[in-house]
Amino acid sequence: MDYSFTPDQETLRGHLTELLDKVCPPEYAERCDNDATPPREAFEALAKHGWFGLILPAEYGGTGGSAIDLAILLEETGRHFEELAMWLFRTLTYGSYAVMTHGTREQKADLLPKLVRGELSFCFALTEPHSGSDAAALTTRAAAVDGGYVINGQKVFTSGMDISDYCLLVARTSTGATKQQGITNFLIDTRLPGIEVRKIKTLGQRAIGTTQVFYNDVKVPASAVLGEVDHGWKAVDAYLWYERLCLSAARTGAASSAFEYALAYAKTRKQFGRPIGQFQAISHKLADMKMMLDISRTMVYRFAWLMSEGKATRHDAAVLKLYTGETYKAVSDMGLQILGGYGYCMEYPMQRFFRDSRLATIGAGTSEIQRNIIARGLGL
Repeated sequence: MDYSFTPDQETLRGHLTELLDKVCPPEYAERCDNDATPPREAFEALAKHGWFGLILPAEYGGTGGSAIDLAILLEETGRHFEELAMWLFRTLTYGSYAVMTHGTREQKADLLPKLVRGELSFCFALTEPHSGSDAAALTTRAAAVDGGYVINGQKVFTSGMDISDYCLLVARTSTGATKQQGITNFLIDTRLPGIEVRKIKTLGQRAIGTTQVFYNDVKVPASAVLGEVDHGWKAVDAYLWYERLCLSAARTGAASSAFEYALAYAKTRKQFGRPIGQFQAISHKLADMKMMLDISRTMVYRFAWLMSEGKATRHDAAVLKLYTGETYKAVSDMGLQILGGYGYCMEYPMQRFFRDSRLATIGAGTSEIQRNIIARGLGL
């Protein structure tokens, strides 16, 4: 396995960094967080410059990029602003990847060119008030009627529902022998009658945040079904693997920014007549942070390579998600400790890394669930 990037990938990263430096500088991310406003201008700039077509085939206007290219995109975007990367990843995963993989010819022809042009954004609705880690125990129901379905139920932690055009909704269409049977995926227009969206106030991720959504007799056409009726869980599993790569790359980028800020602070902040970075207690923290980040980046691109080779496993995805999430949380926590009292002040960005990173070990599969998956993979 070759860990080096190709010349084209180095060029890709360079162009992306140059763009993001302009449209998503630190003060922009700070403003979005403080004002609880989505980074729409940066999102639209990425679309304008063609980044939304990265993983789609040329026949739909894309560039046919690899999983490694995708990891580069998400890592660099996360380094500038994690929530921008989250909005981007949801659209690429639950829009582009999902439709490309399981969409009908008509769905692909209709949606993929619009996704390439950045005209659509997507979110994902899986979790319910009583089915979090036990995700397949969902009860939101889509009942078949003439010409389509009627959806009733409630979803929670549907991040970006209030700013997205479509939601990839996971619903129950029948009852099978196991809870994974009888599940169907739907492409839902977020403006349909009967959909009620309520914002949830959260500790972090405030620019976009998350929502709870109520579906009350929401009528959708049969053409809204994505993939096979009653057999959608396997597709959800595939999306979650893709999600693991995107999240891990974005959070590794964000953790890198937290580390770089703490390192710069430790080199300039003086106490007892010298920079605090020269004290072993601080330098060892920075050494640990650097070590964890290097491991995280290696794991991200190893998993991307495994995906491109068709060799990735559930075990690999769980190891990646667990380690990179825990690393982001630990790096942000140590960074805040290095800044001391200033790290606790809202005018410094470390508090945002600290708040945002806390979700990394909870959302999209808790660290405890990842350890369960890893243990099962060991035959335990």
